Amino acid sequence: MSSSPIAFSAGAAHGGPAGARPKLEHAYLELRHPPADGGTTTPGPRLDKIDFQFNPKELALTKSAKWERKTSKGARKAGPVEFTGAEPSKLTLEMFFDATAHQDDRVVKAVEQLFACCVPTAQSHGKQRPVPPWVIFHWGGLTGFLSYISQVQAKYTLFTAGGLPIRAVCQVTLEEISGELPGQNPSSGALAARRVHRVVAGDTLALLAWREYGDPAAWRGIAEANGIDDPMRLRPGTELLLPGPDELAHRGRH
Repeated sequence: MSSSPIAFSAGAAHGGPAGARPKLEHAYLELRHPPADGGTTTPGPRLDKIDFQFNPKELALTKSAKWERKTSKGARKAGPVEFTGAEPSKLTLEMFFDATAHQDDRVVKAVEQLFACCVPTAQSHGKQRPVPPWVIFHWGGLTGFLSYISQVQAKYTLFTAGGLPIRAVCQVTLEEISGELPGQNPSSGALAARRVHRVVAGDTLALLAWREYGDPAAWRGIAEANGIDDPMRLRPGTELLLPGPDELAHRGRH
């Protein structure tokens, strides 16, 4: 098996004209309800959001390819190698929480919120399909692949005189969910340069496509990326993933 970890520096998430001060964008984890039908392509409605108190210093992205080599007894040379499939992408990042200025339990609550991502949601329990929430990493123009949190390691490093943790460092691992993902080239599983748009009254997919890509016909790519069956019904407050131009081309909209 081969593995290729890639580290993305924090500065890569920001852009702007030369000499201009970049706008500070805070990273966050978007939690989605798992689909009620048990599928692996379109997430359910938004469940919650976990904000980064401090943006990560780096993002470690790993993609692996699995190969097998068959050997024969007594053979003088190695047998031919055979590709057996791609392993899911993994994104590892660090979250730092600090409450020294407040001396309260907000650090403990933040860690508990991360741990809750590793257990089934209450709604999925009620529907006899116990599944943890689905997660999407966002940071400015970067949008991660649809994933689940496979591991959270939390280390408390500072306490009050009464023993309350007020500082923690968490290592979080997100693993790609199998299947063709909304707004994501299924062959890559990499971070994509996409935006998130919150729908307001008067918005239509054609209008958003014209504003974003200069082509109202690109509304089909937005609909497909978000699993929208009826493009005429957009509820204000809904968050839509706006794929990058390369992703629209991959979907064959032209």
